[in-house]
Amino acid sequence: MLKTYKFPKFEYRPSPEQQRGVPARHTVVVVGAGPVGLTAALELAARGIPAVVLDDNDTVSIGSRALAYAKRSLEVWDRLGCADRLIEKGVSWKVGKVFFRNELRYQFDVLPETDHKMPAMINLQQYYLEESLIEEISRKPLVDLRWKHKVVGLRQAHDHVILSVETPDGVFTTTAEWVLACDGANSDVRAMVGATFSGQAFQDRFLIADVVMKAEFPPERWFWFDPPFHRNQSALLHRQASDVWRIDFQLGRDADPDEERKPERVVPRIRAMLGDEHDFELEWVSIYQFACRRIDDFRYGRVLFAGDCAHQVSPFGGRGANTGVQDIDNLGWKLKLIIDGDAPISLIDSYNEERGVAADDNLLNSTRSTDFITPKSVTSRRYRDAVLELAAENEFARPLLNSGRLSRPTPYLNSSLNTPDEDIFDSKLAPGTNCDDAPIRRNGENAWLLNELGDGFMVLTFGFSPGLKFIAQGTAKARVLVVGRDIDDQGGILSARYDARPGTTYLIRPDQYVAARWRQFDADKIKRALARAIGSSGR
Repeated sequence: MLKTYKFPKFEYRPSPEQQRGVPARHTVVVVGAGPVGLTAALELAARGIPAVVLDDNDTVSIGSRALAYAKRSLEVWDRLGCADRLIEKGVSWKVGKVFFRNELRYQFDVLPETDHKMPAMINLQQYYLEESLIEEISRKPLVDLRWKHKVVGLRQAHDHVILSVETPDGVFTTTAEWVLACDGANSDVRAMVGATFSGQAFQDRFLIADVVMKAEFPPERWFWFDPPFHRNQSALLHRQASDVWRIDFQLGRDADPDEERKPERVVPRIRAMLGDEHDFELEWVSIYQFACRRIDDFRYGRVLFAGDCAHQVSPFGGRGANTGVQDIDNLGWKLKLIIDGDAPISLIDSYNEERGVAADDNLLNSTRSTDFITPKSVTSRRYRDAVLELAAENEFARPLLNSGRLSRPTPYLNSSLNTPDEDIFDSKLAPGTNCDDAPIRRNGENAWLLNELGDGFMVLTFGFSPGLKFIAQGTAKARVLVVGRDIDDQGGILSARYDARPGTTYLIRPDQYVAARWRQFDADKIKRALARAIGSSGR
């Protein structure tokens, strides 16, 4: 028998405040210990913010669920100290292939550019991801992770939130200055604040099967339209860790979920795809439908929403967990500045401003992917099949082919925190865009730019030394990093990616997004841009 995953059980422990019967006041309470909630706890701890994490379960997620983690998420986890283990355990890949019937129609490379520390994508079952994040949290004294704690009530006061929490020992009350809801698409917290969660529901049903088998297929994403083994539908194959393969079959809207999840229905479908030469065992089977929808506001007073409870997308393209991780990346530094009194509380409104744009972008791309994969009319089916026929030989048709646009960071090009360009750049790194990584030299050793940028404000300037280590504006402070003084460009890659010449200067936010850029170093302009980036004066 092939080895399958053994799920850990985490111990419930009553908290001291529950035993005393006196509510404690916490800085942040995170609701939900999935990938987004666990990432939030690590992000807060990295910034020196204590957090209590409440989860109503006592183990990791069942089944592979979230599967593909993109380069930007890996960069965030790298900053939080756990990306190396995830990459080592996961399956790195960057090539996707799209088949029409039994012929290859299109092949793409997610990251054709070299010289990045993180791979384009890794595939890793969600239970492995959560287990690794929990292991990292166990090293963080600032995180109090509480299992079998279910939030059953919520009431907001002027400067804090009162939570009712149900445990095996009964219900107790606790308070928090901020609550971060990461409790999934069926969020109880979202219902408690009265938020709306609107969008489009899709009727097609899909089968997920996690299959344990030994196979020599390459680590690539394979997607079929109308394959001979599953006519008039679509199928998807991904390699995961520990000899587990993720297989998705489109079933159509009339499929009976109770019947389709039975092994006697699942196994023949897989056998038709793989042939008789591959022995396999089923690890997990699920039938799902999905929706593309979002919350009306990411902030309700002192309750903030991230991940699936704020936005739900189709699984095509790996946008779910990746988008949630980027929510946390956007939120953590803003909360830190507000909690420390270094930024006005109104800065938190930029979280909804920026991540709302990202949610809309992801919903748009997910809806387009779903409409292409599951055409709703004869006309749309003919259009899709024509695109698939043309894509093999015609470059113009390939951008129209949509088997799931893969997750990419959304730029905040119109964010109120940006200082608009006043100079001309031949670079994609405009204000509101996440920084590109590049190889550098630091103290004679090979290193990477994003690791050097760290998690605070940074002024990156090229070939000109202003004689400063820091620039401050009020309570906000940015470290000055000079290429040629503090770090060296390795092979000109950094300068090329940032379109840099002597004097070129970037102001970079704590989430490693560009806040402003200029052709010359100007301390006064940097100070004004820094004030704007924390939601203060200077606009």
